[in-house]
Amino acid sequence: MLEQIELYLQQLLVSLNIGNWVANFSVVILITLILQLVWRAFARKTEVIIERTENHWDDIAWFAVSRPVNWLIVLMGGSMALRVVAESEELLLSEYLPLIQKISILILVGWAFLRLVNKAEETFVALEDKDTTTVTAMAKLAKLSLAVIIILSIVQTLGVSVSGVLAFGGMGGLVVGMATKDLLSNLFGALMIYMDKPFKVGDWIRSPDKSIEGTVEDIGWRVSRIRTFDKRPLYVPNSLFTQIVVENPSRMSNRRIKESFGLRYKDISQVEAIITDVRDMLNNHPDIDTNQTLIVNFDLFNNSSLDFFIYTFTKTTDWVQFHHIKQDVLLQVAKIVKQHQAEFAFPTRQLHLDAKVLEGKA
Repeated sequence: MLEQIELYLQQLLVSLNIGNWVANFSVVILITLILQLVWRAFARKTEVIIERTENHWDDIAWFAVSRPVNWLIVLMGGSMALRVVAESEELLLSEYLPLIQKISILILVGWAFLRLVNKAEETFVALEDKDTTTVTAMAKLAKLSLAVIIILSIVQTLGVSVSGVLAFGGMGGLVVGMATKDLLSNLFGALMIYMDKPFKVGDWIRSPDKSIEGTVEDIGWRVSRIRTFDKRPLYVPNSLFTQIVVENPSRMSNRRIKESFGLRYKDISQVEAIITDVRDMLNNHPDIDTNQTLIVNFDLFNNSSLDFFIYTFTKTTDWVQFHHIKQDVLLQVAKIVKQHQAEFAFPTRQLHLDAKVLEGKA
């Protein structure tokens, strides 16, 4: 289509019967400027229409083509003007202009698709109902495929056999694979993360096998970036995730409260009533999930205390909110103990002396 447009412009110059290359050059530049003005007027009206719609894809498509089309007009007009000058003055440049033009068009096409992928990624990552990890993975795969297609197209345009390049790649694949073993293992590790989805960007993860704990910020092709809780970045090779156990606390359904309390031995008569009141308090607490396991029981005759424990789960998984709920539960347990005229025990030791022994020593 672009070649037909260029042929039409050449026929137009011939029909105008303008022999002076300066005049031909001026006509081409004038036509280019007119096309630029027409395109910009069309672009302004199109942007107004697109802003009124709620569909994301029209914004993405327009963002992808708007600037490349603008530069395509400049490229076609500029190359045509240069050809007029080169052919009139019999310059060597005229032989290479078609090749440069084709390569430039391929680059513009690649740029348009790259803008499409980047805009789509930016748009869908911002949506809360989209899986950020999947969107990022698809975007990276699309960029990689686009780069391969454009490079092979340029190579073919330059006259190099693509089949020969692919055959050479096949023969050298084993050597390259051996040399880049770690790189390939990290690449396949990233693919496994994207496919199995043990975690995604924004999740809090940790590993009992390694000193890894923090929030996932990015899952790259080679390494994943994890921000530790002291705000330090941790770069983990993706191949490591295929060899270790990864815990994802972000996907927990509830948070657990598991605490033990010790009462004085002199308060043994109040233990049963205290346990009953604590159990009732947890059953009626608005932030405790009563559908989960809830246990309040006397547990142990300890050295200096009568121990009972609570085992229950909160409805929320938010770390900060969980500690507010836990604090409220512990304070209410303390109030219940106080209401029963009991006290929490602390380590004590009683020494019993035989009166006869004391009299004998006296």
